[in-house]
Amino acid sequence: MTRLRNAVIAGARGHYLATVSIAGSITLFVLAVLSIAFIPLGIGVLTTPVVLTAVRGWATVRRHQALRWSDVRIPVPYRPFPADVRSGITGQVERCSLMLKDPATWRDLQWLLVDMTGGLVTAIFAPALLLYWLYGWVLALGVWKPIYDAGGGEWYGFIHVTSQSTANQAAALGTALLVLGVFVNPALIRGHFLLARTLLAPTATMRERELALRVDRLTETRHDAVDNSAAELRRIERDLHDGAQARLVAMGMDLGTIEALVDADPAKAKVLLAQARQNSGEALTELRDLVRGIHPPVLAERGLGDAVKALALRLPIATEVDVELPRRVEAPVESAAYFAVSEALTNAIKHAGADRVWVDVHHADGMLRIAVTDNGKGGATIGAGSGLSGVERRLGTFDGVLAVSSPAGGPTMVTMEIPCELS
Repeated sequence: MTRLRNAVIAGARGHYLATVSIAGSITLFVLAVLSIAFIPLGIGVLTTPVVLTAVRGWATVRRHQALRWSDVRIPVPYRPFPADVRSGITGQVERCSLMLKDPATWRDLQWLLVDMTGGLVTAIFAPALLLYWLYGWVLALGVWKPIYDAGGGEWYGFIHVTSQSTANQAAALGTALLVLGVFVNPALIRGHFLLARTLLAPTATMRERELALRVDRLTETRHDAVDNSAAELRRIERDLHDGAQARLVAMGMDLGTIEALVDADPAKAKVLLAQARQNSGEALTELRDLVRGIHPPVLAERGLGDAVKALALRLPIATEVDVELPRRVEAPVESAAYFAVSEALTNAIKHAGADRVWVDVHHADGMLRIAVTDNGKGGATIGAGSGLSGVERRLGTFDGVLAVSSPAGGPTMVTMEIPCELS
């Protein structure tokens, strides 16, 4: 039954892939070719980035389906845009140039051409094997005769149906096709995605360039991590010196004075003793806050999910938290993710003017994904000196990425992805 269910699911997926290969891939290929052809006329300069972005989105959808449906992983080879790409017409021209210089763009177009031909064929066989057998049985049940009387017979595969005997052969062939589909349908869908991977996956040269870019990024984020660690140590030293240490020194002086006054002036000694007790309580509170700022106890004891929920409970606005983490995340990643969420929530309250926040935390495909969305005024950007820039550097230490969608008027969505495994 499991094999039959998998075959039926594969057949439905094959029907879907065949349909979208015709509708989506053909449409996007034609639009891309026309848009590029119109570049000398000036129109294509503005339309090409839009069309190629749609092509990339279409290819990315197929990458996700390949992983979910057939466990075929297809890496994303696109070159990232420089941070200083401008907006407006000038920015569109720059984007057009960058996308046309990216080899992955031309491989996407080749994939569209293959997807609407070879990809269509590999996909359409899966539903055909499960449905075509019915026609063989329909012929065997007597439909062959009026067809034969009207026009001399019907072909079912390689069988020319002109009698009940040949109709029975058609039914037998249909049954064989059904059995074949039960066994090969999942492999056909996997073959469809393997064919796509030959073009959508980065080539050796592209992988080398991607690896070089990754090494450069990790080198840069390592320096940032060292600088951040040094700055964090200085902050801790400053907080200890100005806060808890000063109160402990004052408490020691009070205790010395109390020792001298305990016999001569007991009333004054009691006052100073109460003051010393207050200083000790305030010093303990400051030490707890300092420890919480370094590594919250709830994070160490309960993990990232409960720590984020505890963080949300302390917020002055309505916050919904959805966590799907079956096991613990590695401790360094937990810490980075926790403070990244904390920074995003702080921005939502202080700068966005939001009155509602949604936090989604889940792990899938070897990636910790976090989304913080608010209904504030928008306009958040990753720029020099902003808190989100610090979050980006912190995540970059773990090869993570940060994306911000924040149009004017809101809403704002801060998305974080960190590659990691659950313990």
